[in-house]
Amino acid sequence: MTDAPTRPMVPSSTLPGAAAPPTTDASVLVDETVRPGEPWTGVVPAGALLRIVDLEGNQAVDTLLYDAHDPTDRYSSATTVRDQGGIFLTTGSVLRSSEGGTLATIVDDTCGRHDTVGGACSAESNTCRFGHHTRHMHNCRDNFLLGLSRHGLGKRDLVPNINFFMNVPVTPDGHLDIVDGISRPGAYVELRAERDILVVISNCPQLNNPCNGWNPTPVQVLVHTATT
Repeated sequence: MTDAPTRPMVPSSTLPGAAAPPTTDASVLVDETVRPGEPWTGVVPAGALLRIVDLEGNQAVDTLLYDAHDPTDRYSSATTVRDQGGIFLTTGSVLRSSEGGTLATIVDDTCGRHDTVGGACSAESNTCRFGHHTRHMHNCRDNFLLGLSRHGLGKRDLVPNINFFMNVPVTPDGHLDIVDGISRPGAYVELRAERDILVVISNCPQLNNPCNGWNPTPVQVLVHTATT
């Protein structure tokens, strides 16, 4: 694994609905606006808080987590779902790794529910679901590969992801669908890193289903450490 690149500090977004800094007694390490359809990567140190803000509402944020020092130990959707006994994530959810350890814990959530089963869009899935004319469209799988490449990782390191803010209800007979989101402008989810974690985000570019309200919008990424 190569060392993570140093990321410059970026001023807070001035877009309507942008979140204020987390608290006045916090040290902000990262404050970046991620444009619609773009990736973001960074290492969040143990004990720090990662806040993802849905600036305009109804925007899916596909996310992968890795142990920053051993990326073969990475987020496991199956282990997370099994251990918490449910498929949706919210405050109190513990995000487990492939080795069964804890990568992060959701400590605050103003949306209320996040998806673990919908997966990430790709050229192949777009083609199958929406037609061959969509194959050229930008997608989360390509974003993940771009983000992973910055850290010496590649296709074999892709695993099932979290979809923050995406609404994927499941019926009693096991049917699921991607429907209109429940996230409002300014809603956020906040994770506490339980070890040094590499975070790879795709601010989803999907135009063909309602996960982004048919209009991808920016999100804000804040990493901060509370002072005592």
